[in-house]
Amino acid sequence: MTQPALPDRPRITELRLSAFTTHRRAAFPLGPLTLLAGPSGCGKTSALRAYLALARLGGGAELGEAFPDPVACVPERARPDAQRRRGFRIGCTADGPAGPVRLDMAVQAEPELRVVGERLTAGGLVLLETALRDPGKRAVQAAWHTAGPTPVTRGPLPDDRLGTALLPLRVAGGTPGQRRVLAAAEQMVVALRSAFACDPEPARMRGPVAAGSGHLLGGCGNLADVLWRTRAECARRHAQFVAAVRAGCAGPVADVLARAEDTTGTIRAALDRGDGVRTDLRRLGDGELRYLALALVLLTGPGVLEVDPAGEVPAALQTLTVLADGFDRGLDGRQRLELLRLAARMCERGHIRLVGAVSDGSWAAGTEGATVVHLDRD
Repeated sequence: MTQPALPDRPRITELRLSAFTTHRRAAFPLGPLTLLAGPSGCGKTSALRAYLALARLGGGAELGEAFPDPVACVPERARPDAQRRRGFRIGCTADGPAGPVRLDMAVQAEPELRVVGERLTAGGLVLLETALRDPGKRAVQAAWHTAGPTPVTRGPLPDDRLGTALLPLRVAGGTPGQRRVLAAAEQMVVALRSAFACDPEPARMRGPVAAGSGHLLGGCGNLADVLWRTRAECARRHAQFVAAVRAGCAGPVADVLARAEDTTGTIRAALDRGDGVRTDLRRLGDGELRYLALALVLLTGPGVLEVDPAGEVPAALQTLTVLADGFDRGLDGRQRLELLRLAARMCERGHIRLVGAVSDGSWAAGTEGATVVHLDRD
């Protein structure tokens, strides 16, 4: 029986760091499951930070929200120009129904944070181009492809936001050229927006937590609250989670429980050992807690994670990208392989992608579905 084709979901397939922190002319291919491997100081974390910044800009955030410390993004040896300006350049490629679409942007960090240039291209055609013409004005001059009697439309755009994310509000879509611009811009925004940066903090996961939204935070400190929710919502998903925990944690695991404490109303989580013994999360090691949190992330989705998906786009046409710094931190050999296999299975389905940072990628070599990109300090 022929399986139905998966939806052609927009996804980011390359991250470019032309000039960003320690990176110069760097381009990283991104598959469904990508591990950035290398020693401390090689730029793994900064690459994830650049991806997250682009995701925030794609969701409509201002530059200051995407780059809270912009000067730290400037290459250390970058020299200011005659106007004492310094900055950085990043970009990415999104593939999907509109074909490969490239986004490249130049950002000025000093003396003030602003976009100084942006280019959106597809099929060799420039669909949007912006440039800072007058430093005295808080705007960039933009030109986007129109075709028809007027080949290009020009107008100002704010210098503190991503112009690509603003195009659906500016382009009417009345000509084939305008519709091509809209398709490319929407593909880029949808591919970028659903990103979840995750770096579990075991110290925050051990104690009781207050009942909240049930959406998992990036540090996973509210894990018990989320388990309280997910265990009740979907028995099948919870059973998969328990099986993953059983494969990666020491001792027998019959269930993963979350309970409200009678005296305080806070929530605690525990492993049910199946023989009347329950192990509170505070008794687990750092590696076990990180493994448990990352497994839950991989088995859930935007409805459970604290992300900002494109609400106007059906979930079947979106891809969640998990950005996992220290993906192997604190894990033993068995845990990291089990977690990698789980990630490969989930990413194969197409609704989730993962970009993780690891100190050494040799253990992941040969794992089906995983791409290891080796970085070095040079």
